[in-house]
Amino acid sequence: MENCEKVFIIQPKTDDSFAVLHSEAISLIQSAGAEYCGTAYQNIKQVNPSTYLGSGKLEEIKNTLDAMEESDITVLFNGELSPSQTLNISACLGDRKVIDRTTLILDIFARNAVSSEGKIQVELAQLRYIYPRLKGKGSQLSRLGGGIGSRGPGETQLETDRRYIRTRIKYLENKLSETELRRTLQTERRAKENVKIIALVGYTNTGKSTLMNALTNSDVLAKDALFATLDPTARKFEIDGHEFLLVDTVGFLQQLPHNIIESFKSTLESALNCDLALFVCDASGDWEMQFDTSWKTLKALGFNRKYLKVLNKCDNSNADNAYGSDFIRISAKYKIGFDNLKSAILHSFDDDFAVCELLIPYDKLSDYSRVSGYLSEKNRVYRDNGIIVTASIEKIHLDKFNQYLKSKI
Repeated sequence: MENCEKVFIIQPKTDDSFAVLHSEAISLIQSAGAEYCGTAYQNIKQVNPSTYLGSGKLEEIKNTLDAMEESDITVLFNGELSPSQTLNISACLGDRKVIDRTTLILDIFARNAVSSEGKIQVELAQLRYIYPRLKGKGSQLSRLGGGIGSRGPGETQLETDRRYIRTRIKYLENKLSETELRRTLQTERRAKENVKIIALVGYTNTGKSTLMNALTNSDVLAKDALFATLDPTARKFEIDGHEFLLVDTVGFLQQLPHNIIESFKSTLESALNCDLALFVCDASGDWEMQFDTSWKTLKALGFNRKYLKVLNKCDNSNADNAYGSDFIRISAKYKIGFDNLKSAILHSFDDDFAVCELLIPYDKLSDYSRVSGYLSEKNRVYRDNGIIVTASIEKIHLDKFNQYLKSKI
């Protein structure tokens, strides 16, 4: 790739999760439009408070970078660094640009934010991350060049003083509060309209957008990249005459920075207030870790809704017995397992609906038509004394059909 930023990874090995974190880092680099060019691993027994790594390892990394033909390589520390550690590592590596995992994720968010709300959330996350580091960044604040860490609506404010940044953060928080109020009103209106909300949640790049497109016959952006979808997207679809609203949400990741979670909390309200959540995991990856990460992140935000565990991309594996029995196995790409998924969704709402047999006299048809939107007809039989209708009715609306009720099935 020509004119493509090259990124070299420093991967600390603090526990057994380093391999997954390293693989994710490579995907994050590609999602940021850059190119991965190598890794230095280091076992960490004790963190150096000044440079995180020891001086000998940093000298070894510097020699490795100097030996590369590329003159300008960005160094990604695949973890979180303090401001002083970032500056000190940069100095030890010949004043090369050093970023950490949070900076990289924020850059991807800045690239992918489309809506005004998404851009506000990205800027807020950037400023919350930068604010405590303002003193330590020093001359880096004047860097207006391209590449990872320099994009996004927040970068142009970084040369201003702390007071301005605090004011800006407050302003953005107020803007998000207004958005949250609108979203709350929208949720209340949907509840009144009897629309059941199903939220797609889970790890990033597990195929949530592909699943949305397959279920709703829509064309939401579905891309093999981390954090391709940031803004919540809602589409209606039906299962056996029952209408649902399917909402796609931002994906999760291991060690997702707290500032990002806080800034995107308003977007995640659609998951927190849903009637049913589908936790989508990737059968070709570490699906247990994906579910645990997503579950813990949502639980920390107060999630307490009904949910189903969905294992996507099962067309890539023949080892069906390797997965937990509590997962619904599907392939969103090839629409495999959709009958089981739809059946499980309907079954999740069994307590909310009743299947009834109604007798609609012919002289009451106009009255019946005014309330028929509250049920889903399964069958009609025309008799001399009226129409026998078999229908599924949400229990909170049963009283609207008392005069027609013949029996419950």
